[in-house]
Amino acid sequence: MFNQLKKSVNQLTPARMIAVYYFLAVFVSVLLLRAPIAVKPEVTLSFVDALFVAVSAVSVTGLTTVNISETFTVAGNFILMFVFQFGGIGIMALGTFFWLILGKKIGLRERRLILTDLNQMGLAGLVKMLKEILFLIILIELFGALLLGTHFLDYYPTWQEAYLNGLFASISATTNAGFDITGSSLAPFADDYFVQSINILLMTLGAIGFPVLMETKNYLAAKNKELFRFSLFTKITTVTFAALLIGGTLIILLLEANHYFAGMSWHKAFFYALFQSATTRSAGLSTTDVTNFTDPTILAMSGLVFIGASPSSVGGGIRTTTFAINILFLFHFGRGERTIKIFKREIPHEDIVKSLVVTILAILICFTATVILSMTEKHDLLKIIFEVSSAFGTNGLSMGITPELSTPGKFIIMILMFIGRVGLIQFLLAMGGKEKNQSIHYPKERVIIG
Repeated sequence: MFNQLKKSVNQLTPARMIAVYYFLAVFVSVLLLRAPIAVKPEVTLSFVDALFVAVSAVSVTGLTTVNISETFTVAGNFILMFVFQFGGIGIMALGTFFWLILGKKIGLRERRLILTDLNQMGLAGLVKMLKEILFLIILIELFGALLLGTHFLDYYPTWQEAYLNGLFASISATTNAGFDITGSSLAPFADDYFVQSINILLMTLGAIGFPVLMETKNYLAAKNKELFRFSLFTKITTVTFAALLIGGTLIILLLEANHYFAGMSWHKAFFYALFQSATTRSAGLSTTDVTNFTDPTILAMSGLVFIGASPSSVGGGIRTTTFAINILFLFHFGRGERTIKIFKREIPHEDIVKSLVVTILAILICFTATVILSMTEKHDLLKIIFEVSSAFGTNGLSMGITPELSTPGKFIIMILMFIGRVGLIQFLLAMGGKEKNQSIHYPKERVIIG
């Protein structure tokens, strides 16, 4: 029976195998989070709430039905940080790290799983790249923990508490997990621009994409920088990421100028807007209650959250490159062009089709979830739309309705978080199976469009 089960598992496609690994990660996380050592003695954590927190932690979303600081012990906090690492860097990435420690050979099947999990396009140098990513992310987290922990000595009575909060905040920001142990996200540091700046930096480094980080590192290490060429992916990702960050900041500033920001100093309003724009990439941390914002701002933030982070990063959403290719396609199509040319390169037709498929599927999934939640929950439609966008984008921002969700509503949000973490292309392949080459074609016939 064991051999038959092993054979069945080996026959799974990489996409389905990755989905299985994430299911197992959620299952193990539930067991760990419900352990007596993880939960405070006076707290009762139900299975559904433990499952919700586990899915949110594995998908590095940040939505939670319980107050983390009031529910979990210090050991529970360390368990959550451990789960963030698996969810943020990737199940196969950290799994490979442990395989390497144990001296296990990384075979072709394992490399294909890493390829799928990290959304990469080639096997060449994959394990080496994985080691560098792990080293770089952990280095960033330790750097952030040291800076924040030292700064938190002014906020907390003991150095242990200060550095625990610094470590948790650093890992949560870098992996874009969005969890906090303050009980109110980063609202206590709304006037502390140093804490906000460090968190924005950590969130950006986690969400901008591992390939971008690696190419930047290689560029800085290159002896002849003039001959170094950044990939098209890095160029599009960086430009789009910067445009969304700046554009989001300006939009929030303009929309709230006569409302929430009225009477504020320019620098306080700017940092509020900048932080909210940065956190919509996928982080979910917040320096203020988002319910303070007006409806147009909430809708704009929902759109930013829906776009999410970059591919091959810790974040979710349709991803920045998908959004960029869609905009570029609309622009070129409007000019009568059928190809996209940018930075002296031409984007393959297959990538354009994938970006449209991802966007359409994401809209359908989020629309369906919104309709279902509007029937099962007694909340305003705007709050439901924001919650759905946040779950799909693995963001974690909420208008406060998460703890009040019904059991069916919690499962809908969990499904969205899981899909957002696995990725829509992998989700489609997991549902439909392997990509197929079409050997039979029929005569083509035009269809009236528009």
